[in-house]
Amino acid sequence: MKEEVTELVPSLRKFAFSLTGNIHDADDLLQNTIEKLLTKSLPQDATLMAWAFRVCRNLWIDEYRAQKVRASAAVNPELQAQDEAHLDEALSGGITLKQVSKAMGELPPEQRETLSLIAIQGMSYSDASEVLEVPAGTIMSRLARARSKLSNMLNPQQEVVL
Repeated sequence: MKEEVTELVPSLRKFAFSLTGNIHDADDLLQNTIEKLLTKSLPQDATLMAWAFRVCRNLWIDEYRAQKVRASAAVNPELQAQDEAHLDEALSGGITLKQVSKAMGELPPEQRETLSLIAIQGMSYSDASEVLEVPAGTIMSRLARARSKLSNMLNPQQEVVL
C-alpha cells in the first residue's frame, strides 16, 4: 500500500496545487492526504487512485470551509496584504502560470476540480466520474463550462459562448 501511494504522490501534488492555487497549501494538503491514506483502509468498492483523489478533494473542501469561517471571524487587512505578496512570490515563475492560476481560482470549485482531473492529471472521464462521484455526462458539461470560462478570462477579446 505504501509503495502504491508513493507512486500517486506526483499526481496528487498537482491536483492539490490546482485546488489550492498555492504550492505551500498544496504541500500541506498533500501531507494530510497521505497521512489519511496510510492510516485508513481502502474501501472495498474503490480503486486506490479514485479513493486517493477523493480523500484529497474532501480534505480541501473541509479546509476551504474552515478558511471561510476563519475569514469571517477575523478580518485583518494587513495580514491579507501579506498573503497576496507571498502568493505572488510563489507564482513568480511566469506571468502565464500566474494568469492561469488566477483564472482557475475564479472557477467554481466543481469546475476547477473537474478541469484539474481531466486536463492536468490526464484522467479519463470515467475515472474523474468515479473520483467526483458524478455521472460522466456531468463531467463533460463541467469541463466544457470550465474551458469556456478559462478561455474567456484569458482571452477576453475572443469570447467563447456555449
